[in-house]
Amino acid sequence: MTSEKDVAGNGRWLVWLLGSVVLTQTALNLARPLLSYRAISFGADELAIGLITAAYALVSVVSAVPLGRFTDRYPRSPLVIVAGTLLLAAAPVLMALSTSLWTLALGGTVLGLGHLVFMIAGQGLVARLSPEDGLDRNFGWFTAAVSVGQMAGPALAGALLGEASGAALREPTRMALLVAVVVALLALPGLLGVARGGGGRVPPTPERGPRLPLTGLLRSPGIPTGLFVSLALLAAVDILTAYLPLIAEQNGIAPTVAGALLSLRAAASIASRLLLPVLLRRWSRRALIVVSAAGAAVALAVVPLPLSGPAVMAVALGVGGFLLGLGQPLTMTTVVRAVPASARSTALALRLMSNRVGQVAMPAGASLVATATGVGGALWFTCAVLALAAGAAARTPGD
Repeated sequence: MTSEKDVAGNGRWLVWLLGSVVLTQTALNLARPLLSYRAISFGADELAIGLITAAYALVSVVSAVPLGRFTDRYPRSPLVIVAGTLLLAAAPVLMALSTSLWTLALGGTVLGLGHLVFMIAGQGLVARLSPEDGLDRNFGWFTAAVSVGQMAGPALAGALLGEASGAALREPTRMALLVAVVVALLALPGLLGVARGGGGRVPPTPERGPRLPLTGLLRSPGIPTGLFVSLALLAAVDILTAYLPLIAEQNGIAPTVAGALLSLRAAASIASRLLLPVLLRRWSRRALIVVSAAGAAVALAVVPLPLSGPAVMAVALGVGGFLLGLGQPLTMTTVVRAVPASARSTALALRLMSNRVGQVAMPAGASLVATATGVGGALWFTCAVLALAAGAAARTPGD
């Protein structure tokens, strides 16, 4: 029977996995801006959009750790990835058929669950099949593939919506969501390649060891800070994705331009993740994490300023995207190396659960701030949390 060491040496599984990640994340990030634009077509305000964004992560908060434990115990991740992909295809159908904000929020919730299932399985494969000295590199490639989807999805959304605005967005968003369904389904053949490349032949882990309680995982050195930084970085991307369309709408910027700006942010994140091995030769993992959070806070604070037109936004999002891209793969490695090998998927799931808590709490908090201060307050609130995360990382001992 094929061992994990043998499979780890076979890079075909990673190639197929990265291809599937690009397609599913393109579908996801095509659907996510459409969630906001479709809400706008129903007359949603800042508060409603914030709550709908929070609904995206709601179910995932309670399901992340059980899914992670399941993946650790029965690590046939391609089967779990297929389930996540099917959920990512079903969610845009619900969103396209929605006729109210409530049904739209339901579709967003399914979308978030599908994303969670796919990411737990995919990250579990990388953690289990990568050599120890290749974790940063492979997580960098994995998150770079995610960023390719984050770049392609909004650009495709902008192209499909064109110059539509307000209530006129309803029909274009419906058609664009159906495109998202097709893109998600295109990932399914690649998942067969993941299985044939080795992922589907990995036997259940023989050395499971004792089942670590969540409190034990949370006491592991570096875990709390890694979770907080990861939460802040991911929530920043989510709030930016949700609120930039609204900022653009209020400033008379067309959806095409807003989609291009979001894609620029993702392209910058791809660049930083591909350069990660080079950066790690010069700076420590902790130093890069601190710079990632603190620098992104400064850059994103520029986006909602009254004098920030498309050109200024492009520069700010380019710098911010580069810095936001660094932290996620580094926190993955931090979390994975802090726990036994038999609990790696569980630890990554705990990280994803923490991210989802942030995706519920931070958009809700951002929406309250935006209601009181205007839409720009949502991003400034996010920048404050990023600054706190950078301070926590700077105070954490070790690398």
